[in-house]
Amino acid sequence: MATTRHHLQLISVVTLLLSLPLSATPNKEQQSNPISRFRNYLKINTAHPTPNYTAAVNYLIAFAATIPTLKTQTLYLTTPDKPLLLITYPGSNPTLPAILFNSHLDSVPAEPSKWLHNPFSAHHSTDGKIYARGAQDDKCIGMQYLEAIKSLKKSNLNYTPLRTVHISYVPDEEIGGFNGMAKFVESKEFKELNIGFVLDEGQASVNDEFRVFYADRSPWHLVIKAEGEPGHGSRMFDNSAMENMMKSVEVVMKFRENQFDLVKAGVAMNSEVVSANPVFFKAGIETPSGFVMNMQPSEVMAGFDVRLPPTVDPDLMRRRIVEEWAPAWRNMTYEITEKGPLRDYMGRPLMTATNDSNPWWSVFKQAIEESGGKLSRPEILPSTTDARFMRQLGIPTLGFSPMKNTPILLHDHNEFLKDSVYLEGIQIYEHIIRALSSFDGASFT
Repeated sequence: MATTRHHLQLISVVTLLLSLPLSATPNKEQQSNPISRFRNYLKINTAHPTPNYTAAVNYLIAFAATIPTLKTQTLYLTTPDKPLLLITYPGSNPTLPAILFNSHLDSVPAEPSKWLHNPFSAHHSTDGKIYARGAQDDKCIGMQYLEAIKSLKKSNLNYTPLRTVHISYVPDEEIGGFNGMAKFVESKEFKELNIGFVLDEGQASVNDEFRVFYADRSPWHLVIKAEGEPGHGSRMFDNSAMENMMKSVEVVMKFRENQFDLVKAGVAMNSEVVSANPVFFKAGIETPSGFVMNMQPSEVMAGFDVRLPPTVDPDLMRRRIVEEWAPAWRNMTYEITEKGPLRDYMGRPLMTATNDSNPWWSVFKQAIEESGGKLSRPEILPSTTDARFMRQLGIPTLGFSPMKNTPILLHDHNEFLKDSVYLEGIQIYEHIIRALSSFDGASFT
């Protein structure tokens, strides 16, 4: 009887352990394996609108504590629910400008019903794909930075970089970065870091060359409003609100077509032209069952997501909007919300040189080559990242995420990263960190 009870108790314990989530019963292998650590980070839901920043920061601090000589500091530059984590690898010559590796803690929302696997389960498929929101954008690089330093220390416990290396984990990048990196670069803590060069996030490459980005396109949220006298639905008269708006939309879409033709003809890359995409149209008089069909509205609004490469003169773009897209003589007004800086502190375009005039570029490129990798032609990022805030200060900043032969899935359903690509990225960052932190050139600022 006692033996039977013992067996029943043992079965109960085993059943309980099997029923616990994987993250609740981590074993030694899970704690020491880079893939498992990456998956555990991905399982922390930092998607908007309610990102769990605290859990993510605590996880990163705990991992950093396993790497000798790393120091951690948590900053609260806005509210207590928006922490910014700074991890420092002290260099032997702190007077030299330091290196900063940046990533963001947050992710965009995910629709679980549209995914093959739960976007916060970090499902690891038999063919090596790790499905999770943030797998590419950009929790991968956030963990790879630390894994690379851990590997460097493991191969040489006494290894100390010449320049100090900082790693920042910032909140709110996906919603503009205004309570994250924008606040950080204005802080005394950032100024005290004496940053000389920054690596931020990039994008995946569908071929065997790594992509690198020297600039971002700047987003404008443009809302155009047309007004006119209301009228009976049967009347035909000049300068109605709807007529004027349709003319405006036609002009904007013709501009978009001309820009896109340059891309399709191979004259320019997608990120090198101005994009103007309609995102909403608001018109008509609503009723409980639909819209009033026999009345022409007196007001119409349309919204456009406009992206400007740094090579475009923003003043000329504003003039185009005033004269062609929303002319006042057609009873039209407009409002532009600029989502971030367009020029640096000296009035220059927000671009980082990718030639011999920039010694950081030469060191970075050589590190990629020595790792066995190859860079494609430097690009302007089609979207926007926190890199623009560093470039605004005149700090050379490149966007780079070591993902090759990988579909571009940021913000998409079923975002994934293959385990082999992730592990290769750690090796790439080992070369980059060693090269940049050992660079003994002049003190560039």
